[in-house]
Parts: sequence; structure tokens; C-alpha cells
Amino acid sequence: MSDSSTLPPARLHPDAELAREALSTPLLSRAVRLARWAGPETRVDAGGGLVDAQLPAAAEVLGLSGEEAAADAGEAWRVAVDAGLVDVVDEEEGTVTAGADLALLAGGAPQDVLTVWLAALETVLADASVPDLEGLVDAIAAGDGSGELDLASLDWNPEAEAEFLDGVLRNLYLLTAGEEGPAGVPVPLPALAASALVPDDMPEPTDDVLRQVSDAMMRLDDQFRMLAPVGLVEYQPVDETLLVETDEESVDPAESVESAEPQDDTDVSRYGVVRLTPLGLYGLRARLLEAGFEAPAVGDLADKGADALLDGTAVFPPSAAHAETEQWLARREPLAAARELLAAARGSDKSAPLRRLQCQQALSLVGLSAEPALREVLDDAELGGLARVWLTEHGAADVPPPSEAMIFWLTVDTVAAQLAAEGNSEELRALVEGLARQHSGFFATAWRVEHPATAEVLEAMGRLHPDKKIAKEARKAAFKARSQHGG
Repeated sequence: MSDSSTLPPARLHPDAELAREALSTPLLSRAVRLARWAGPETRVDAGGGLVDAQLPAAAEVLGLSGEEAAADAGEAWRVAVDAGLVDVVDEEEGTVTAGADLALLAGGAPQDVLTVWLAALETVLADASVPDLEGLVDAIAAGDGSGELDLASLDWNPEAEAEFLDGVLRNLYLLTAGEEGPAGVPVPLPALAASALVPDDMPEPTDDVLRQVSDAMMRLDDQFRMLAPVGLVEYQPVDETLLVETDEESVDPAESVESAEPQDDTDVSRYGVVRLTPLGLYGLRARLLEAGFEAPAVGDLADKGADALLDGTAVFPPSAAHAETEQWLARREPLAAARELLAAARGSDKSAPLRRLQCQQALSLVGLSAEPALREVLDDAELGGLARVWLTEHGAADVPPPSEAMIFWLTVDTVAAQLAAEGNSEELRALVEGLARQHSGFFATAWRVEHPATAEVLEAMGRLHPDKKIAKEARKAAFKARSQHGG
């Protein structure tokens, strides 16, 4: 996906709610506790990490015990330093003081809290792209005796690893921000790994690709275990008994990829299930914007003009367009909003039919107080048909019947809008068949319609209609339309 790609609009939770979630995440809350615990006696090494002698006390402050206690305390400390909650004031002495951002978490605005959380997220993402410590020790041992890291023996490419994780998270964002499911849709780990590795044009994954997917699942399992405490995802890890079963029975975990919708949900959950949290959706969108992607959010257009609303929502999925339009209308008086929408819908450019379709859908959310605006455009060549449809649907009295020319113009405009919105979809095919069936002499008249898209619409009808005779009539009409308009 290129940096200029447009992603589906995200439906973000309010900043105040996200800030509360950020403060309650295990990792940031631990980092805050350590930042408040740190004092004149706290010592750090040259890299800013707690010296080994301090780790037991830090773990105790956090209420941690067991084999991972020191490592977890060390990670929380790194987050505290990277997020500005703690400052190293003397590198030689290894002394620290409270950071400027610590006060922001108590008295700052929600956006301040989220900025600190984003810094914490970057630390964890960087850690998640590094192989496990045992692998690093082995790689150093495999070196030339100098103690230098031998990346070749580790088979680890830092940039490639970070890029792979970014790609997986982008796919998770697409599934969450789009309309494939509700926000926070749970995604089986095999399907997520496959989405990053199996080419779209590969009907059946090869054994080699399946092995890659299986390896990727194991890496992602470790990475999502690390990303859950910072609040990016909710993660149900791979069932560890599966690894034993795999060794004993030579069963490849990637076999579950072959069934995108397994019969047994419990069984697929054993392979790991990940869900992007509302906070994670916010965080990934912030990173995507930073990387140069167009990552819209519902509400972005609420303070823009009607032209921006109609153009912007043209590429939104239906429910997101509906939500965006509701927010836009909520900030305006209904009659003024209707007039602004109608004015923005005018035009003879290529995008105009789709703008008028978006206008029609937006006006369906405005009540009867908008009626005067619709009556004002009854005689308008481009908007008169749309206005009559709205007034009739809202039960208005004394709606003048449309002329035949207006009916045909509106028909061409509607098909042109559907073509722009959906291409050659099944819905458009059904519309084309219905038009030809309802109007026996449709093509004999349609080619004369003074609309910029007349020829294009008739050609599309010729492509889409299953009846060869009617399709031929449509193509002949398209030829006449091009000749009439000199195209």
C-alpha cells in the first residue's frame, strides 16, 4: 500500500474516554508509579535503564513477583523514560528526576495524556520488533569473539521486522476501521498472518507460504503478548498445548489458514485471537497519519463546507457516511444546511452525479423544515428532479409532476452516480434491467438527453444488460449520443 493510499474512516471514541483508557493500561500505569517512586537514590545505567540492583525494589513497588518481575519492571521504567515521565539529569552519576510530562498526566488535557501514551506505544513497538533475549545472546556468542552482535547468524533484519509488524497492524486497522465488522472485530491470528503473506492472486497457499504463515504466527504471538499491556490490543494467545501437539503430530498451525471461517470458533481461538481496542485504533491512526497515509476519521468534515462533505463521504462506506453527515447536520440549522447542500450539488463535472447522490442521501436526514430549500430548486435543470423526489417522499403537497426530459435527465444522472460509486455492481445491473423493462422506448429517447454522462451511461447499460438485443440497442444509442455531442 502506498503512502498516498486512503484508508477507511475510523470511528474514534472521545478523547476524554481514550485518555482514561490510556491511564488505566497496565504498562503506562506502572510507568507512572515508577516515575513517582524514583528519587535521589535511584540509579540508572548509561542507556537510562534502571541498574540491576534497583530492579527488585522497582518490582516490589509495582507488586510484581516471579521470574518476569524484574524484566517487567525494567520495561515499565524504559517507558517512563521514553515518555518523558522521568528525566536522566546526570548521565555520569546516573541520577534522575521527575519528568515534565508526569504532571500532564494528572492535570493536563486528554490530548496531553494521549501524547504521552503514544510515546509509550512507540517504545513497546520498538521492543516488539527485537528478537528474544536468548536469541541475541546466541547471536553474540556466534560472533567473532569481540562481543559484537552478529545479525547474519540471528537471521534478523530490524527494518524488515518492523515493516512486517507495521503491515500486520495496518491490516488489523483496515479490518477494524472498515465495515467488515463492528469496531474491535476479533481476528484469528492465522488469518491476520496470512493477510500479510499470502498474495491476493494466489488461490491456494503453497506449502512454503503456509510455513511462512506458521512462523509469522509464532512471532506475532510473542509480539501481541507485548502489545496488550500498553492497551493497543486485546489478545488471546496461542494455546501452548498446540505447540506440543504440533511437535508430536507434525501438524502445521497454518493449516487453520485454509478455513477463514472455521466451523468451531473455540478451536480457532486456540490459534490466537486479536482485537484492536478503541485506544489502539486511535494510536494506529496517529501512526498512519505520521507515516503519510490518508486516514480519515468520522467527524473530520463536521466543520467543513457542504462541498467537502459531499466529496469526502463519496468514498466512505455507507454507515460511516451516514454518521459523518449526522455530525455535519448537527452543527447547522436545517434549512440553511439544505440550501448549502443543494448549492454544492450543482455542476457538470465528472464528479457531479455522485455529489448529487450524496446530497440526496444527506437530505434524507433533514426534516420537513428544509422544504422551502427544495421548493426553491424545483425549476433547476440539475436539482429539480431530486427536489421532487424529496418532497414526494416527505409527503409534501402540490408537488409539480416532472417533465419527461427531467425524468430522463435524472435517470442518466442516477446511473452515472452509481457507476462512479460502485462500478459494474450487481445493484447497478439490476437498476439497468429495471429501467429497460419499465420503458420500452428508453434508448430511443435517452441518447438525446443533454447530460455530460449520457454516452458513458448508455455504454455501461450495453455492457451490463444480459439480453443481447437490448444491450445492442444501448450501444447504438451510446454511439448516437457521442455523435450528437461531438464525442
